[in-house]
Amino acid sequence: MASSEWEIPSDLQPDPSEHDFDLDAVLRSVVGVKAMVPPDAFTAQSLGTERTGSGVVIRPDGLIATIGYLVTEAETIWLTTHDGRAIPGHALAHDFETGFGLIQALGRLDLPALPIDGGEAPEPGDVCVLASAGGRKHALRCTIAARQEFAGYWEYMLEEALFTAPAHPSWGGAGLIGGDGKLLGIGSLVMQQQDGKGRRVDLNMVVPANLLPPVLDDLLAFGRPNKPARPWLGLYAAEDEEGVVVSSMARGGPAQKAGLHEGDRVLAVGGTRVADLTGLWRAVWASGHAGSKVRLTIGRQAAPRELVLASIDRRSFLKAPRLH
Repeated sequence: MASSEWEIPSDLQPDPSEHDFDLDAVLRSVVGVKAMVPPDAFTAQSLGTERTGSGVVIRPDGLIATIGYLVTEAETIWLTTHDGRAIPGHALAHDFETGFGLIQALGRLDLPALPIDGGEAPEPGDVCVLASAGGRKHALRCTIAARQEFAGYWEYMLEEALFTAPAHPSWGGAGLIGGDGKLLGIGSLVMQQQDGKGRRVDLNMVVPANLLPPVLDDLLAFGRPNKPARPWLGLYAAEDEEGVVVSSMARGGPAQKAGLHEGDRVLAVGGTRVADLTGLWRAVWASGHAGSKVRLTIGRQAAPRELVLASIDRRSFLKAPRLH
């Protein structure tokens, strides 16, 4: 969305008088991110070849934290500042475990860096600001709705994700700013939940910023955590009342090669029964490192059967970022 096309309604924007930091100065640390991905990239079909979102300056040298899916396989990145400057960037890293992406500005940003909040995790009810690029008119006053486990259909899980409400319309890579003006998290997705009266409530899932410092040095040095990769199956799964069901598979990935079908039910991994996505991913990752064999018990037309999948490192499917 171009900045001229939309605004957060003024009554939902943060009020500078509610904060004991310079809100407008802090919001300058949030920049626009536009990434161009080649059409033959693995993620081009699912995530598109042109991706837009935000990122947050976390070091004075122009290091930017964003959400990884914006920059995965990106060939060209442009950053836009609050004062309308466009500066090229380079995708440094995407950490599949946390979901963070890192971008290095290739020109001078001259923007303040937002410190990462390393204190106690925010509590439900805490008032925060979720900001995409574009200053106060793209910033939303929100509250922490929950702090809990999150499992994604794409072989992803966080032990403790942040959920904020109301939802921001441009959440990808948006910065969650706490009451002291520090970075609490990076916006990842929007989710629908039912409230106590059965009404639909939209929430944003935010990756906690305190997950970044422990892996930052590795991401800068190697582009990934310096440890063996988790096993990846190329399996997209969903939960329903009966358990875990296969919704689709990565083309040419281990799950498809092993003969898994859409609609198969995943009953167990290596003999460990699974009832939900968190149980599924934990059991897969407990099978060993990337390259290990993963044994699934699946239900197809009610009859259980065993399939052995040869897991791989997810990165082997992706184009590495290029420096021009």
